[in-house]
Amino acid sequence: MIGRFPRARWTALALGCAAVIALAAPARAQEQHDKDWVQPPKELPRAEKGEPTYNLDTLFAALKIAPDDASAKAIEQRIWSLWMNSGSDTCALLMTRVKVATDAKDYDLALKLLNAIVEIKPDYVEAWNRRATIHYLNHDFARAIADIREVLAREPRHFGALSGLGMMLQEIGDDKDALAAYRQALALDPHLEHIPDVVKTLIDKVEGREI
Repeated sequence: MIGRFPRARWTALALGCAAVIALAAPARAQEQHDKDWVQPPKELPRAEKGEPTYNLDTLFAALKIAPDDASAKAIEQRIWSLWMNSGSDTCALLMTRVKVATDAKDYDLALKLLNAIVEIKPDYVEAWNRRATIHYLNHDFARAIADIREVLAREPRHFGALSGLGMMLQEIGDDKDALAAYRQALALDPHLEHIPDVVKTLIDKVEGREI
């Protein structure tokens, strides 16, 4: 089981996306797609000399008990900074080029660069996550979900990937699994923006009750 989704269910989700993508709700503007998908903030914190370092376990424990949104955002940024660190100068350079290509909406180039990064460093979680985003922007939900599966196999706590999964499942009408994905994301990061409101709507729709 990966990210609490059984292997057979992952396969069914991918096949279902491939089958119904042409019938999905009308595409929104590309800017809205990129806004909705949870991604690293534009500015990530830089470790100052002498500043203590934190591992992901410590940061996730702190995130669950963050007293307010501001504190949670600071912890989220720390988590993203660790996820974004590939440990490879080559991958870091290529990821910079991926961002430039994505901002220019040159998704073909972005995919070529990401394919190269995944080939060079297959355990680099953010390469898979960013490639899932690009597939999503191309409306290729089946490949996006396949890449999210790779993300969650390596980092089951990736709230960004879980939020993206929930969003795609919701768009193709699979509200039950979308709700499950969103709930997993919120269990990891209770301060995610917009997701609590979406969960309330889906609970009423899927379970037939309000909270």
